[in-house]
Amino acid sequence: MTPTPRNHSTASRVTELTTFLFGMALLVVILSELPSEVFSPESESFIFVIGGIAIWRYSWWAIQAVRSVWYNRVVFPKLRAEADAVGELERPPELFVLCTSFRIEAQVNFQVYDALIREARDYGVPTTIFASVSDRTDVDVITHVMDDHDWPSNVEVRYMFQKGDGKRSAMAEVLRAISRRLPAPGSLLISMDGDIRLEPGTLSRSLSFFVSQDDLGALTTNNQAVVTGNDATREWYDLRYAQRHLMMSSMSLSRRLLVLTGRYSVFRADLATQPDFIELIESDHVHHWRFGNFKFLSGDDKSSWFWLLKNGWRMIYIPDVFVTGFEELPDRRRFFASTTDLMRRWYGNMLRTSNRAIALGPRPMGIFTWWSLIDQRLSMWTTLVGPTVVTLVTLFVRPSFFFAYVLWILFTRGIATLILAWQRGRYSMLWIPLIYYNQVWGAILKTYVSFRFNRQKWSRQGISAGEPDDPVAARRQRRMGHVLHGFVYGVMLFALMLGTGVLQPPDRASLHIALDQGWERNHEPERLDRWLAALLVDNHGETVHLPTGYFQLEGSLLDAIEQGSLSDTRRISGTAEATTLAVSPAVAERLLGPDGEPLQGDVQCTTQANCRMTLNEHDLTLVNVRLRVEPVAAAEVATAGP
Repeated sequence: MTPTPRNHSTASRVTELTTFLFGMALLVVILSELPSEVFSPESESFIFVIGGIAIWRYSWWAIQAVRSVWYNRVVFPKLRAEADAVGELERPPELFVLCTSFRIEAQVNFQVYDALIREARDYGVPTTIFASVSDRTDVDVITHVMDDHDWPSNVEVRYMFQKGDGKRSAMAEVLRAISRRLPAPGSLLISMDGDIRLEPGTLSRSLSFFVSQDDLGALTTNNQAVVTGNDATREWYDLRYAQRHLMMSSMSLSRRLLVLTGRYSVFRADLATQPDFIELIESDHVHHWRFGNFKFLSGDDKSSWFWLLKNGWRMIYIPDVFVTGFEELPDRRRFFASTTDLMRRWYGNMLRTSNRAIALGPRPMGIFTWWSLIDQRLSMWTTLVGPTVVTLVTLFVRPSFFFAYVLWILFTRGIATLILAWQRGRYSMLWIPLIYYNQVWGAILKTYVSFRFNRQKWSRQGISAGEPDDPVAARRQRRMGHVLHGFVYGVMLFALMLGTGVLQPPDRASLHIALDQGWERNHEPERLDRWLAALLVDNHGETVHLPTGYFQLEGSLLDAIEQGSLSDTRRISGTAEATTLAVSPAVAERLLGPDGEPLQGDVQCTTQANCRMTLNEHDLTLVNVRLRVEPVAAAEVATAGP
């Protein structure tokens, strides 16, 4: 849909072919070895839980995908035509560029400022570049670039050295310097990272939207990357950009975004120089009931976004303008550890801001944007339902469910990545395992960070913040986070165990039998007849569940049934081979074995070969129960085993 520039950092053909062959082999093995029992009636709870969550999650994702297509194909072309038409006649009076860099390689620095100065020179309006640098070599590189371009008359470069305490203070100093210059009405501010290269036409094709839309407060553009790393690293970044493109396009249909990325965003200068905007960038903080008052270390793009959102300004995404980032993992030899560090920082920024954004309500942003913020909080838990359920069912019900889940992953993620590829303009087989990694491991990290989002670390600058200075208080705070996290996940785990049938709540029969067995010996124990009869009369479901054990059924069951009308119960279910019913001859007369013949001796009633009991012209099906005819009643009602 959106044309993608040619120079991609992508996986090699050998890697793509190897991944394809491995995926096909895995698919063949699963389809050939998948047992038919996976689709038996006993799988209903598994399919219901997984399928129910999937319907919710993928229907919401489908809505985002449809909105993205509509924005890119219908809405944005009209916006582009209007912006281009106005941009030919009118341009902003001044342009300010805030470019922050910290220990960027000289080669990358040269490419970044070479492209930036060329774009500013060609755009033609008076431009002031505030280079927030950390080393004298950065000044030498920029001076070299200006020499190469013969010091354009409309471009001025001012240097501001960082304090080394983070990006926020550096940005605030630049914004105050810009405010002192009293920008002309209609001036624009570009905020970009020092490792972002502007492609030709970036300024002319993006800044014109502010001229055509008076209520536009900020915009951001599409991204691509030059990645230093292996094939998995390259595709991990490109997959994230593909997902970002879909989500940004969808949100832009509502003229709102969920973040204004720090890579390249443009603001109206009169908004970015407001005192409260600068203060929020410099010292954004939150007061939490458990963490107290703490400042944000990173996430300046979330702070600027929140200010615009709170004040009702519109934001849009420009999908046909690309900026190129020079991406590299903190430690290129450790993919898992490095991606974990990055995602923890990104998700921490999101979680630290989303609560207060949700608290604004739908009025300043619209119902769709507001619900999208809520969905961010819900999705990190619903994503964990699938892996948790399949683990429970595989361990405690049938191991074959694992194969069904792998097939489900290949099918759903295959479709999702194809839709992403359709919009991104390219596809990689590595996207299937990587999108599952991003979703599941990302959800685990989000839930982890949500109970510890005061803990912040910026790997590139080697600084951290958020925890108390007192080591004892910090340890106490961490322990409380572990307890709360474990409790919330434990509640979800307990609910899923009940929902999948791995753990069943005790029914009346189980409770009464347990009470009877727990009484002192001078209390005469009651037989199962009475409680089973009560359940058959009072039960409101179709199935009565019997606990594990060895139980006696005598003729008193029939007498108890005569005194009440039977409910809608259709089935009596035990616990596989762990439930045994010793029945008297009187009860045996009402029973038919799996072969349809009268009950004789011991028989095993299963789901496929069930037994039947006739009570007052009311047929009951018995499954997962072993039946045994015993003419003499046992002294005890139940024992630990048969």
